[in-house]
Amino acid sequence: MTTETGIPGALALVGSGEYTDAMRDTDRHLLATLGGPKAARVALLPTASGLEADGPRHWNDLGQRHFAQLGVHDIRSSWILDAKSAADPEQVRLLGDINFAYFSGGSPNHLVASMRGSPAWDAVTQAYLRGGVLAGCSAGAMALGGATLSVRTLLSGGRADWVEALGIVPHLVVFPHFDRFLGMMSKSALRTHLLALPPGMIAIGIDEDTALVRLTPPDAATGRAHWRVMGRQGVALFRRDADMEQLATGDEVEL
Repeated sequence: MTTETGIPGALALVGSGEYTDAMRDTDRHLLATLGGPKAARVALLPTASGLEADGPRHWNDLGQRHFAQLGVHDIRSSWILDAKSAADPEQVRLLGDINFAYFSGGSPNHLVASMRGSPAWDAVTQAYLRGGVLAGCSAGAMALGGATLSVRTLLSGGRADWVEALGIVPHLVVFPHFDRFLGMMSKSALRTHLLALPPGMIAIGIDEDTALVRLTPPDAATGRAHWRVMGRQGVALFRRDADMEQLATGDEVEL
């Protein structure tokens, strides 16, 4: 990750519901950390849906409407859909002075492969380290953790092969859509995979229409910070050799 002097901005890990009414209050909170919607320069990053025919346009259109309704005037639809476009000078210039980057859903592995080491990712992380907001929903949230894996592989009974993610929160592993995911997976499989975490990591199960939002910058020594659950449902925490801990909307936790 790019190193830059400054204090990182707010961070939101969203289980689902990007650019919908369910996330209005969460996004108002994030915009307030910048001084309000008129101070925001928002980049919409549909990279995770880059392999889908209509995904990027869908997310960009939805994001434009959502943030305009929240009072944001400067909303930039990016077309960073793969590693090549993540190095496109025109696309990178679009990110040059942003203070709010939002990664929407799709494939976490495609997002990680597209952004890792790219000029676009460097621009996003520099904005974040200058105090800008960084948000990721579904695949976007998964990619911001320390490691990720294929949820589809888990649900089909395959082996959990951890892949290094983008590492904004290197001690966290994010599972979005967790309320739906939980209903599709047996307790034994849950314990086998989610509690068999890479050493030192915590798994975060974030329900749909729900966000885990960091309220304070991470501690320089430990990377831990103060977080709050926002949205419609809850969050589950999984630590190695410990029972699942459940948090409801409004609950706060140190992670």
